[in-house]
Amino acid sequence: MQGLLWALVIAISLFSIDKATYKALYNVPIRQTGVLACALVFAVLWRIKAGILTGLDLHILGITAATLILGWRLTILSSVLATALLAAFGLIEFELLPMQLLIGAFIPILLSYLAFIVSYQYLPRHFFVYIFVCAFITAGFIACIKIALGALFYLAIGQYSWQQLADNYVYLSAIIWLPEAMLNGMAITIMITYRPHWVKTFYDKDYLGS
Repeated sequence: MQGLLWALVIAISLFSIDKATYKALYNVPIRQTGVLACALVFAVLWRIKAGILTGLDLHILGITAATLILGWRLTILSSVLATALLAAFGLIEFELLPMQLLIGAFIPILLSYLAFIVSYQYLPRHFFVYIFVCAFITAGFIACIKIALGALFYLAIGQYSWQQLADNYVYLSAIIWLPEAMLNGMAITIMITYRPHWVKTFYDKDYLGS
């Protein structure tokens, strides 16, 4: 299982590396600041956690807003930096690193970007659609999906029974989705109000043109 998880983590990491994206990152200092700032925010948010069962922690992800701001490629870089920072301080066990990266970061990032693409293609390109669908609703769903995937992982390796997971972890999705949705929605609202040019996926001509 560890080998498979590491293989997926490495594959997604390599797939996220794009010459044009990283060239722009190298040449534009403000993008470097954005990546590092998101990494620090991730580290803080992921450090503040609670849980009942070992390994099944509950915390705010903040991933959907970061994905909308940086794009999925650079958000993956930020998540790797944040995870490395937490691991360096002994806050994540080495055995849990691939699970943390894959289930706690990479999959939510990819799903957040997929939700943006679907919204952009099939829904009206409106300011409030961007906020409520791409940020608020998506972030809430992503929080629930992350919990579900974590539960399925521990069920698959046989560490906990489904009853333990359902009673002590899965039901918490009913609690965490609203704070996750509100935090991401508020962050995006503030960003596109005061610094829209910092948000990679927000196109003025599409969302404000009307």
